[in-house]
Amino acid sequence: MQKKLVFATNNEHKLEEIKAIIGDGYDILSLKEIGCDSDIPETAATLEGNALQKARWIHEQSGCDCFADDTGLEVKALDGEPGVLSARYAQSNGRGDGHDAEANSRLLLERLDGCTDRAARFRTVIALILNGREILAEGIVNGVIATSPRGTDGFGYDPLFIPEGEERTFAEMDASEKNAISHRRRAADELLKVLETSFI
Repeated sequence: MQKKLVFATNNEHKLEEIKAIIGDGYDILSLKEIGCDSDIPETAATLEGNALQKARWIHEQSGCDCFADDTGLEVKALDGEPGVLSARYAQSNGRGDGHDAEANSRLLLERLDGCTDRAARFRTVIALILNGREILAEGIVNGVIATSPRGTDGFGYDPLFIPEGEERTFAEMDASEKNAISHRRRAADELLKVLETSFI
């Protein structure tokens, strides 16, 4: 029998990625599937804080074992920006409305215009609430920011991010290639270790 876990998202891209990574051993439910359409608080100053805030909120509302993630693109030359504001980077700078991926990418490229150090990293933090315990898992992928968007797969900053050891952006890879090396994959691998020992 599959163990049920609620993933605090209605983002279909994230849901597909996580299901592909974790596999068939767990029944991963979206917020929509448990009838939750509320705006979940996401006001912490760190990725860890946001992930925990979302997981705690879902756990309090549903009573279900659950997990939530927060991901940030951290660019060295921009002192770690956009970081925790990655999904709302343009909006937080008065340049977009809501989670506007294209506006976010445009602003990032503007900020890096003429910059030779384009080192960056994607960092995902997953907060799991399981049997009353809170557990954090982290995944990091280092890379660089391309000078213009490339590729049509993926989402968010994927057309701009070239992972270490690659010449292609995430958006130029197919889903299986990206999932094999992504920040979310690395965080999910850590999550899996916890699940495998907790569900024995």
